[in-house]
Amino acid sequence: MTGRVASVNLGIVTEAKWAGDASGRSGIDKRPVDVPVLLRVDGVAGDFIGERAHHGGPDKAVYAYAEEDAAWWAAEVGRSVRRGAFGENLTTYAVEVTGAVIGERWMIGSAVLQVTMPRTPCTTFAGFWGMPDLIKRFTARGTPGAYLRVLVEGEVGAGDPVEVVDRPAHGVTIGEVFRATTLEPDLLPRLLAADDLPEPVREKARRRLAAHG
Repeated sequence: MTGRVASVNLGIVTEAKWAGDASGRSGIDKRPVDVPVLLRVDGVAGDFIGERAHHGGPDKAVYAYAEEDAAWWAAEVGRSVRRGAFGENLTTYAVEVTGAVIGERWMIGSAVLQVTMPRTPCTTFAGFWGMPDLIKRFTARGTPGAYLRVLVEGEVGAGDPVEVVDRPAHGVTIGEVFRATTLEPDLLPRLLAADDLPEPVREKARRRLAAHG
């Protein structure tokens, strides 16, 4: 089955006590749009990001989450989970997201994207969902979604095929990076093989390995 974009989602401005930035605003509430959207090197055109110290930028220009993983969460929490509810720009279908290899390239619409790193759950996410234990549960589940760089800017719309056009041989996946940096530190040495992993993540892995001798 060909992987596809189920929806492209843009953040709206949400003001709340749980919002992460100093002004109390967040862009985690993303809603599907019915027109193609330009993916740029610095982010998604028309998207709102509240806390730019932790979100956005070239290594986190686009965030993708799998519709299949969202369906698991809907069953887990006993309520519907709409597209964009994870703060994702791209909701995907039949795309291997947790198993995506760091550095692999996706061609979608007229854009080319590169898988960079997993999403780390934050208190804003837990506040948005109204679930104080969400960070713990999200970490235990281990399906964090993937951040992507934009290598070639272009427009992407719902229904566009997602084609993996290159996959590095090292095999280090989004899921492995997430587990290594959360619950399974024994995996940390693996991360150093992934050259396309953003340097802050590689440096964190090196520091943790050095600290444990």
